[in-house]
Amino acid sequence: MSEHLDDAALSQLFHTARSRNQWRKEALPDSTWRQIYDLLKMGPTSVNTSPARFVFCTSEEAKARAAKHMSDTNAAKSVDAPAIVIIAQDLEFAKKIPELFPHNPDAQHWFSDEKLKQDTAFRNATLQGAYLMLAARALGLDCGPMSGFDNAALDADFFAGTQIRSNFLCAIGHGIDKSFDRLPRLKFEDACQIL
Repeated sequence: MSEHLDDAALSQLFHTARSRNQWRKEALPDSTWRQIYDLLKMGPTSVNTSPARFVFCTSEEAKARAAKHMSDTNAAKSVDAPAIVIIAQDLEFAKKIPELFPHNPDAQHWFSDEKLKQDTAFRNATLQGAYLMLAARALGLDCGPMSGFDNAALDADFFAGTQIRSNFLCAIGHGIDKSFDRLPRLKFEDACQIL
């Protein structure tokens, strides 16, 4: 395993990183989104299923299209970001298993049960969404993850005719430092056990 990250890296990823609500108005190159994906795709998922699908809404038209499905508050705080990312899960992820898990391509049949398929897609796409945020932060960007949108309407707009379903949204860019104080977190004793 690699060396322990230094305090500056840990701070960038966790301690001083904040969910942002205001953004520097700027366009970032498509290579930025590719860099983020090339990092996040390396995070582990069950049987390497990699069910997450990402739509990087970067044009004004695409951001407005995504924003119309958000709550008014979320739309207002997201449209100035360079990207609004739709993090979704592909319920047909098992079709990719022969490519992604080549030493056991028959593992695709492990997910024929509907509940297992749904649970696996949601759990692992959520993990990949978290990897997206860590990758963005590692590259010096800020994130604004959010729920507060109409999943069904967004899916009908962006994923009609597919088995892809939205999970959550995340604005990405350079945040403007007008955030309120960091909210409290639970203490170790309130959230954890060591057995």
